[in-house]
Amino acid sequence: MRATFDHLAITATDLELGTADVETALGTQLQQGGHHPEMATHNALLSLGPQEYLEVIAIDPEARPPDHPRWFDLDRMAGPARIGAWVLAVDDLETALRLAPEGAGTPVEVSRGDLRWRMCVPDSGTLPFEGAFPALMQWLSRAHPAPRLQDRGCRLHGLRLGVPDPRKLEKALAPFLQDPRIEIEHSVRTTLRAKIDTPSGRWTLE
Repeated sequence: MRATFDHLAITATDLELGTADVETALGTQLQQGGHHPEMATHNALLSLGPQEYLEVIAIDPEARPPDHPRWFDLDRMAGPARIGAWVLAVDDLETALRLAPEGAGTPVEVSRGDLRWRMCVPDSGTLPFEGAFPALMQWLSRAHPAPRLQDRGCRLHGLRLGVPDPRKLEKALAPFLQDPRIEIEHSVRTTLRAKIDTPSGRWTLE
């Protein structure tokens, strides 16, 4: 099974405010994304390279609420924008789910224009390890958001996952990913910190 880092999801209570926060933090402008009727969310996007990106995502106040939990625990989102999840793209979602820890979610098929994918959404809305374990997805279309975005010279330098029990998370991630940019460390509370290289320097999002 192939698994690769796909994108960072920055969750926000309001898309416009969350986008402004990230633009200020990184010193670069995001692009308009789109709407996800299945989840009643909308987003803004930033390229992190040919096949990677960052999204700011929030509940769409004009959309009809779904009859199931939204992804990235957005139903309980409060406070300033923050990294709500990181996402792995796999080529076999059923195999990935068999290898994933309990609570990784149930596949939900989603589309936006010609983009089609399946995303595992936990019944509780919260990903394993209090969100430190990635959301698992499988692209169903050849199309991908990243190549369509303007390349503003931003790249993911590293993602640090802080958890109370690093060994358990390392074991859970072992079947999926060997990416030197992903680091796991001990932390009293769960934390996600991403270092992003930009034309104006290296900045941290959390």
